[in-house]
Amino acid sequence: MTIAFIGLGNMGGPMAANLVKAGYEVTGFDLVPEALERAGENGVRLAASATEAVDGAGTVVTMLPSGRHVLGCYDQVLGAAAPGTLFADCSTIDVADARAAGQAAVAAGHRALDAPVSGGVAGATAATLTFMVGAGEDDFAAVSPLLSTMGRRVVHCGGPGAGQAAKICNNMILGASMIAVSEAFVLGESLGLSHQALFDVVSTASGQCWALTSNCPVPGPVPASPANRDYQPGFAAALMAKDLGLAAEAIRAGGVAAELGLRAAEIYAAFAEGPGAGQDFSAIVNAIREKS
Repeated sequence: MTIAFIGLGNMGGPMAANLVKAGYEVTGFDLVPEALERAGENGVRLAASATEAVDGAGTVVTMLPSGRHVLGCYDQVLGAAAPGTLFADCSTIDVADARAAGQAAVAAGHRALDAPVSGGVAGATAATLTFMVGAGEDDFAAVSPLLSTMGRRVVHCGGPGAGQAAKICNNMILGASMIAVSEAFVLGESLGLSHQALFDVVSTASGQCWALTSNCPVPGPVPASPANRDYQPGFAAALMAKDLGLAAEAIRAGGVAAELGLRAAEIYAAFAEGPGAGQDFSAIVNAIREKS
């Protein structure tokens, strides 16, 4: 199967590389020359445009920054793709935009689904991502082998848009959890607890969560966490702010009493606009410490 991959940045680049490793023929495009160069080094055949990339492809995978980018890309390429091409958007975007993109693809004679991911750059590189898929049964069955090449788990969440709905709910939990874990470490510091002691207790007690045991916000207890690399992003604070913003929009639109979700969105928005702009989302611990 020939795959077109549009969007070869920090997430899309490793995902496309894993498809190449699995034996797929991948043609890729990105507006950033450096991203294109890296993809070429990993065996991706480079196209001069998104339109050129989709020519002859059976499946088109997109990994783009926002809904407007996805919709703009579809405007360009839907007419150039062969009839019946399967469009799989792995970006994290608004549910309404995901459904609009899917409807545009279907109206142009194609198939479409949304398949946002969880796992960050490390998961994209190691092919351990979780895919949350919004699709019909047949399209889900068709895309599952492809997604399984790039990830460890592929979950059918429902019809079009359901993948994006699951993603923003998941990241609302993650953002609020990281704030809570970070506040607990700063509180522990004020009470004289070492980071290791608090980690040893909580990681085996009822406060255990992924934000603690996999992405611990303080150096030491989890060697692989970004805290041990000066908070170089695995999942950037700016991306967390974006995802929580999408969740906040959905909360308000649905009239949901999600006070923690809304507050988490406010906290990360302020952090991403300031010192957290180029840091991992776990660096929120430093902002909490500085304000304490």
